[in-house]
Amino acid sequence: MQGHIGSGWVDGQYERVRKLSDCKFFFEDFMARLQTDYVDIGMIHFVDSEEDYASVFDTELIDYCTKLKKDGVIRTLGMSSHNPVQALRAVKTGLIDVLMFSINAAYDSMPEETELEALFAAENYQKSGLKGINPVRAELYRTCEAMGVGITVMKGLAAGALLKAETSPFGAAMTPEQCVHYALTRPAVASVMYGARTPEEVACALRYEEATDAEKDYSSVLKNAPKYSMKGKCMYCNHCLPCPSHIDVAQVNKFLDLAELSEKVPDTVRAHYLALEHSASECIACGSCEGNCPFSVPVIERMQRAAELFGK
Repeated sequence: MQGHIGSGWVDGQYERVRKLSDCKFFFEDFMARLQTDYVDIGMIHFVDSEEDYASVFDTELIDYCTKLKKDGVIRTLGMSSHNPVQALRAVKTGLIDVLMFSINAAYDSMPEETELEALFAAENYQKSGLKGINPVRAELYRTCEAMGVGITVMKGLAAGALLKAETSPFGAAMTPEQCVHYALTRPAVASVMYGARTPEEVACALRYEEATDAEKDYSSVLKNAPKYSMKGKCMYCNHCLPCPSHIDVAQVNKFLDLAELSEKVPDTVRAHYLALEHSASECIACGSCEGNCPFSVPVIERMQRAAELFGK
């Protein structure tokens, strides 16, 4: 169960509130209506700008939130955002356990300063030179993974824009299964919230559970997009497999990406890497993975780097 802190029903309108007394009133009202004395996630609502960030983390509102967690009224503290810069700032405070963030292949290609409204504007995707995942977004996902912050995804279908060729920036429609799988294969993502208005759309969402690997595969759409390039970047899609040495190449790549974020390899990342059944040092440089990779990732070179970095 998740309840927002910092949103309210004001004069018949749903809006952000930041005044501490208002935040307390609406959160306590939420708890009373649901007849509960705790929620699993207390979600700080909608932090997208520097002003939003300051109104939470530079005020007594953050003290209220951390006290709710200390007292067990919320089990974990979350925050919702569409802006990777402010989301990354919040995660790095160490106070956030859960991040609700908008993730899909289209949004990931946009500059970090893009306003929420612009994420829905089709003309912004017609520009040439989209180079795959924006590095700030990539850093956000990897930092969440390294710090143990779980991401729950909103806007996974880009408000439906990805489901139609004429509105998709990739020149081809993605399926709901591909959209969900793209989000779930980003580092730190724990769940995808799939908005549904009809029983048919609920059934469509549930098809992901029974979809084959081929039906979930999003690489063909991204690979062939005329204005979008992921060349050289691991998308953790597992097309590199099978590996004759049984290395989980995508996982090794992910841990390498995480490790290279810091001057020193985080202990948690090292522990996850060492728990792998087969390590990068077992790579025989046969090249079959590179031949299979749709994004031209230099896998052999990355396996060598991982072996050097992790010492195994």
